[in-house]
Amino acid sequence: MIKKINLKSLTILVVLFSLPTLLFASINYSANQVIENVYNRATPKDQSGELIMTLENSRGDQRIRSIDQYIKEDGDTTKKIMFFNSPADVRGTSFMSFSDDKSGDDDQWIYLPALKKVKRISSGNSSDYFMGSDFTYDDMGERLPSEDNHSIIGEETINGVHCIIIESTPLDQDYMYSKTITWVSDEYWIGIQKEFYDQDEDLLKTLKVLEYESINDYWIITKSEMNNVQKDHKTLIDLNNSILDSNLKDSLFSTRTMMRGVK
Repeated sequence: MIKKINLKSLTILVVLFSLPTLLFASINYSANQVIENVYNRATPKDQSGELIMTLENSRGDQRIRSIDQYIKEDGDTTKKIMFFNSPADVRGTSFMSFSDDKSGDDDQWIYLPALKKVKRISSGNSSDYFMGSDFTYDDMGERLPSEDNHSIIGEETINGVHCIIIESTPLDQDYMYSKTITWVSDEYWIGIQKEFYDQDEDLLKTLKVLEYESINDYWIITKSEMNNVQKDHKTLIDLNNSILDSNLKDSLFSTRTMMRGVK
């Protein structure tokens, strides 16, 4: 017996299979190209500025910290050093990281004045939160595009900026995040918004870029907010007084400088 083909069902199947193509017809990039464009966005050879870090708990109580930050591209390595100026309980604390742009490896150190010694951050502590903020030590480093599988799951306009939505899942099954979802501006190649999911695939925290500007033809993020939705705690970062391409000395990025500060 010849079965009749249900034309209505067939039409629905055709629409479903063609839906992704229809939805993303305006996107001219693959998911990997989007992430590569973000990672390879033009950046200055070096950069310095003042960070104002505001920590806010569920009651709205705030703690405000002032930090001097210096960043330098040294071959395939991105070097960063931060000095805490205030308040008194963190004054003199410093943090340094060297991120290998090829291997993705991060070397990190922290100096605590009370202990008068520089401590190396081990890979086992990468999921610890940095100085009471909502950023982990892993967040403070670099993550290579090749460390995740990427796929395009949509597009959306946020505050007038068209974004391609990318879902990234780690190749390392033991990584602290089961996945991240990033809204990427395909005009500026900045991740405007990002969601982090814990190992149970529950939403852990969200990162929002609130302000960014063009300085010397570089797009620089000047204000962002990390919100830990599970702890109801947030960290606001303001970047002020940016100085770009000032030929920072290599000697600035050393454990010795961490201990004595910038003279």
